[in-house]
Amino acid sequence: MRLKDKVAIVTGAAGGMGACTAKLFAKEGAKVVLADMIDADGQAVAREIGNTALYQHLDVTQESEWSALIAATLNSFGKLDILVNNAGISASHPDLFSTDIWDRVMDINAKGVFLGMKMAVPEMRKNGGGSIVNISSISGFVGQRIVHMGYNASKGAVRLMTKAVAVQFARDNVRVNSVHPGVMPPMRTSKLTGDPEVRKKLINAIPMGRAGRIEEVANASLFLASDEASYITGTEIVVDGGFLAQ
Repeated sequence: MRLKDKVAIVTGAAGGMGACTAKLFAKEGAKVVLADMIDADGQAVAREIGNTALYQHLDVTQESEWSALIAATLNSFGKLDILVNNAGISASHPDLFSTDIWDRVMDINAKGVFLGMKMAVPEMRKNGGGSIVNISSISGFVGQRIVHMGYNASKGAVRLMTKAVAVQFARDNVRVNSVHPGVMPPMRTSKLTGDPEVRKKLINAIPMGRAGRIEEVANASLFLASDEASYITGTEIVVDGGFLAQ
Protein backbone atom coordinates (compact mmCIF):
# COMPACT_ATOMS: atom_id res chain seq x y z
CA MET A 1 0.00 0.00 0.00
CA ARG A 2 1.37 3.37 -1.07
CA LEU A 3 0.43 5.33 2.07
CA LYS A 4 0.91 2.65 4.72
CA ASP A 5 1.30 4.15 8.22
CA LYS A 6 0.71 7.70 6.92
CA VAL A 7 -1.75 10.17 8.47
CA ALA A 8 -3.50 12.54 6.06
CA ILE A 9 -5.87 15.50 6.29
CA VAL A 10 -8.12 16.13 3.29
CA THR A 11 -10.18 19.33 3.27
CA GLY A 12 -13.43 19.70 1.37
CA ALA A 13 -13.89 15.98 1.92
CA ALA A 14 -17.67 15.82 2.30
CA GLY A 15 -18.16 15.10 -1.38
CA GLY A 16 -16.74 15.20 -4.88
CA MET A 17 -12.99 15.29 -5.35
CA GLY A 18 -12.25 15.53 -1.63
CA ALA A 19 -14.31 12.49 -0.69
CA CYS A 20 -12.82 10.53 -3.57
CA THR A 21 -9.30 11.47 -2.44
CA ALA A 22 -9.98 10.54 1.18
CA LYS A 23 -11.36 7.12 0.19
CA LEU A 24 -8.40 6.46 -2.11
CA PHE A 25 -5.88 7.44 0.56
CA ALA A 26 -7.58 5.14 3.07
CA LYS A 27 -7.56 2.30 0.55
CA GLU A 28 -3.82 2.85 0.17
CA GLY A 29 -3.23 2.47 3.90
CA ALA A 30 -3.53 6.00 5.32
CA LYS A 31 -5.42 7.09 8.37
CA VAL A 32 -7.52 9.99 7.07
CA VAL A 33 -9.02 13.03 8.74
CA LEU A 34 -11.84 14.43 6.61
CA ALA A 35 -12.56 18.13 7.07
CA ASP A 36 -15.49 20.13 5.71
CA MET A 37 -18.40 22.37 6.68
CA ILE A 38 -21.11 19.99 5.42
CA ASP A 39 -21.05 17.87 8.54
CA ALA A 40 -23.70 15.24 7.75
CA ASP A 41 -22.12 14.37 4.39
CA GLY A 42 -18.59 14.41 5.80
CA GLN A 43 -19.55 12.14 8.68
CA ALA A 44 -21.19 9.75 6.22
CA VAL A 45 -18.00 9.51 4.14
CA ALA A 46 -15.95 8.90 7.29
CA ARG A 47 -18.34 6.12 8.36
CA GLU A 48 -18.06 4.57 4.91
CA ILE A 49 -14.27 4.48 5.21
CA GLY A 50 -14.36 2.97 8.70
CA ASN A 51 -12.27 3.20 11.85
CA THR A 52 -9.22 4.58 10.02
CA ALA A 53 -11.15 7.80 9.31
CA LEU A 54 -12.19 10.77 11.41
CA TYR A 55 -14.43 13.70 10.49
CA GLN A 56 -13.78 17.21 11.81
CA HIS A 57 -15.75 20.37 11.07
CA LEU A 58 -13.61 23.02 9.38
CA ASP A 59 -14.15 26.50 8.00
CA VAL A 60 -10.85 26.93 6.15
CA THR A 61 -10.92 30.71 6.65
CA GLN A 62 -10.81 30.41 10.45
CA GLU A 63 -7.40 29.91 12.04
CA SER A 64 -8.94 28.67 15.29
CA GLU A 65 -10.73 25.87 13.43
CA TRP A 66 -7.49 24.85 11.73
CA SER A 67 -5.88 24.66 15.18
CA ALA A 68 -8.71 22.44 16.37
CA LEU A 69 -8.34 20.21 13.30
CA ILE A 70 -4.61 19.73 13.86
CA ALA A 71 -5.22 19.00 17.54
CA ALA A 72 -7.89 16.41 16.71
CA THR A 73 -5.57 14.77 14.18
CA LEU A 74 -2.70 14.50 16.64
CA ASN A 75 -4.99 13.32 19.43
CA SER A 76 -6.47 10.55 17.28
CA PHE A 77 -3.51 9.46 15.17
CA GLY A 78 -0.41 10.96 16.78
CA LYS A 79 1.14 12.75 13.80
CA LEU A 80 0.53 14.44 10.45
CA ASP A 81 2.24 13.29 7.25
CA ILE A 82 0.01 14.59 4.46
CA LEU A 83 -2.26 17.58 3.86
CA VAL A 84 -4.46 17.90 0.79
CA ASN A 85 -5.78 21.45 0.57
CA ASN A 86 -8.77 20.59 -1.59
CA ALA A 87 -11.52 22.85 -0.19
CA GLY A 88 -12.54 25.66 -2.51
CA ILE A 89 -15.39 27.39 -4.28
CA SER A 90 -16.19 28.22 -7.88
CA ALA A 91 -16.67 31.73 -9.23
CA SER A 92 -18.37 31.44 -12.61
CA HIS A 93 -20.69 34.41 -12.29
CA PRO A 94 -22.10 37.00 -14.71
CA ASP A 95 -20.91 39.92 -12.54
CA LEU A 96 -17.20 39.85 -13.36
CA PHE A 97 -16.46 42.85 -11.14
CA SER A 98 -18.30 41.78 -7.99
CA THR A 99 -16.26 42.81 -4.95
CA ASP A 100 -18.20 40.38 -2.77
CA ILE A 101 -17.21 37.46 -5.00
CA TRP A 102 -13.57 38.63 -5.02
CA ASP A 103 -13.48 38.75 -1.21
CA ARG A 104 -15.17 35.39 -0.76
CA VAL A 105 -13.16 33.44 -3.33
CA MET A 106 -9.83 34.86 -2.17
CA ASP A 107 -10.73 34.15 1.47
CA ILE A 108 -11.62 30.51 0.88
CA ASN A 109 -9.40 29.49 -2.04
CA ALA A 110 -6.24 31.42 -1.16
CA LYS A 111 -6.30 32.24 2.55
CA GLY A 112 -7.66 28.79 3.33
CA VAL A 113 -4.65 27.16 1.65
CA PHE A 114 -2.28 29.56 3.42
CA LEU A 115 -3.75 28.70 6.82
CA GLY A 116 -3.57 24.99 6.06
CA MET A 117 0.13 25.22 5.28
CA LYS A 118 0.74 27.48 8.26
CA MET A 119 -0.71 24.86 10.59
CA ALA A 120 0.60 21.72 8.87
CA VAL A 121 4.24 22.62 8.20
CA PRO A 122 5.33 22.86 11.88
CA GLU A 123 3.86 19.42 12.62
CA MET A 124 5.51 17.91 9.54
CA ARG A 125 8.87 19.40 10.51
CA LYS A 126 8.57 17.78 13.95
CA ASN A 127 7.81 14.49 12.23
CA GLY A 128 10.84 14.62 9.91
CA GLY A 129 8.92 15.71 6.83
CA GLY A 130 5.67 15.40 4.96
CA SER A 131 3.80 16.15 1.77
CA ILE A 132 1.34 18.96 1.04
CA VAL A 133 -0.82 18.81 -2.08
CA ASN A 134 -2.62 22.03 -2.95
CA ILE A 135 -5.52 21.75 -5.39
CA SER A 136 -5.35 24.69 -7.76
CA SER A 137 -6.82 24.77 -11.29
CA ILE A 138 -5.97 25.44 -14.90
CA SER A 139 -7.34 28.86 -13.94
CA GLY A 140 -4.05 29.35 -12.11
CA PHE A 141 -2.36 29.39 -15.54
CA VAL A 142 -4.82 31.07 -17.90
CA GLY A 143 -7.81 33.39 -17.88
CA GLN A 144 -11.34 32.44 -18.94
CA ARG A 145 -14.13 34.59 -20.26
CA ILE A 146 -16.87 33.47 -17.87
CA VAL A 147 -14.83 33.13 -14.67
CA HIS A 148 -14.55 35.96 -12.16
CA MET A 149 -10.96 37.24 -12.08
CA GLY A 150 -10.91 36.55 -8.33
CA TYR A 151 -11.02 32.84 -9.10
CA ASN A 152 -8.00 33.11 -11.37
CA ALA A 153 -6.24 35.23 -8.78
CA SER A 154 -6.97 32.75 -6.00
CA LYS A 155 -5.79 29.75 -8.00
CA GLY A 156 -2.71 31.62 -9.20
CA ALA A 157 -1.99 32.44 -5.56
CA VAL A 158 -2.21 28.75 -4.69
CA ARG A 159 0.24 27.89 -7.47
CA LEU A 160 2.84 30.46 -6.35
CA MET A 161 2.36 29.88 -2.60
CA THR A 162 3.06 26.24 -3.29
CA LYS A 163 6.42 27.08 -4.85
CA ALA A 164 7.34 29.50 -2.07
CA VAL A 165 6.66 27.05 0.76
CA ALA A 166 8.34 24.23 -1.17
CA VAL A 167 11.56 26.24 -1.38
CA GLN A 168 11.38 27.52 2.17
CA PHE A 169 10.97 24.09 3.78
CA ALA A 170 12.69 21.73 1.36
CA ARG A 171 15.58 21.18 3.80
CA ASP A 172 13.01 19.98 6.34
CA ASN A 173 11.81 17.31 3.89
CA VAL A 174 8.43 19.01 3.58
CA ARG A 175 7.38 18.63 -0.04
CA VAL A 176 4.72 20.97 -1.47
CA ASN A 177 3.16 20.55 -4.91
CA SER A 178 0.00 21.64 -6.69
CA VAL A 179 -2.54 19.80 -8.83
CA HIS A 180 -4.41 21.71 -11.54
CA PRO A 181 -7.68 20.13 -12.68
CA GLY A 182 -9.31 21.21 -15.90
CA VAL A 183 -13.03 20.82 -16.61
CA MET A 184 -14.46 18.49 -13.98
CA PRO A 185 -17.99 17.62 -12.80
CA PRO A 186 -19.66 20.83 -11.55
CA MET A 187 -18.94 21.87 -7.97
CA ARG A 188 -21.72 22.59 -5.47
CA THR A 189 -21.00 26.29 -5.98
CA SER A 190 -20.83 26.21 -9.80
CA LYS A 191 -23.20 28.48 -11.68
CA LEU A 192 -22.39 29.18 -15.35
CA THR A 193 -19.98 26.23 -15.62
CA GLY A 194 -22.77 23.95 -14.45
CA ASP A 195 -25.04 24.99 -17.32
CA PRO A 196 -25.27 22.14 -19.90
CA GLU A 197 -24.83 24.45 -22.90
CA VAL A 198 -21.82 26.18 -21.36
CA ARG A 199 -20.29 22.82 -20.42
CA LYS A 200 -20.72 21.57 -23.97
CA LYS A 201 -18.62 24.49 -25.25
CA LEU A 202 -15.99 23.94 -22.56
CA ILE A 203 -15.67 20.26 -23.40
CA ASN A 204 -15.43 20.97 -27.12
CA ALA A 205 -12.27 22.97 -26.37
CA ILE A 206 -10.56 20.00 -24.68
CA PRO A 207 -8.29 17.91 -26.94
CA MET A 208 -9.41 14.66 -25.29
CA GLY A 209 -13.03 15.68 -25.89
CA ARG A 210 -14.39 14.93 -22.43
CA ALA A 211 -14.53 16.28 -18.90
CA GLY A 212 -12.17 14.88 -16.31
CA ARG A 213 -13.13 12.38 -13.63
CA ILE A 214 -12.59 13.13 -9.96
CA GLU A 215 -10.63 9.92 -9.48
CA GLU A 216 -8.11 11.16 -12.06
CA VAL A 217 -7.35 14.13 -9.84
CA ALA A 218 -7.31 11.93 -6.73
CA ASN A 219 -4.72 9.67 -8.36
CA ALA A 220 -2.47 12.66 -9.08
CA SER A 221 -2.76 13.71 -5.44
CA LEU A 222 -1.97 10.17 -4.32
CA PHE A 223 1.25 10.12 -6.33
CA LEU A 224 2.42 13.45 -4.93
CA ALA A 225 1.49 12.45 -1.38
CA SER A 226 3.35 9.16 -1.60
CA ASP A 227 7.05 8.45 -1.19
CA GLU A 228 7.15 7.70 -4.93
CA ALA A 229 7.36 11.50 -5.36
CA SER A 230 10.18 11.87 -2.81
CA TYR A 231 12.29 14.14 -5.08
CA ILE A 232 9.39 16.21 -6.40
CA THR A 233 8.57 19.55 -4.79
CA GLY A 234 7.49 23.00 -5.90
CA THR A 235 5.93 21.88 -9.15
CA GLU A 236 2.56 21.16 -10.76
CA ILE A 237 0.63 18.25 -12.18
CA VAL A 238 -1.99 19.38 -14.69
CA VAL A 239 -5.01 17.10 -15.07
CA ASP A 240 -6.86 18.73 -17.96
CA GLY A 241 -7.16 16.42 -20.98
CA GLY A 242 -4.57 18.47 -22.88
CA PHE A 243 -6.28 21.87 -22.61
CA LEU A 244 -3.17 23.83 -21.60
CA ALA A 245 -1.10 22.13 -24.28
CA GLN A 246 -2.90 24.11 -27.00
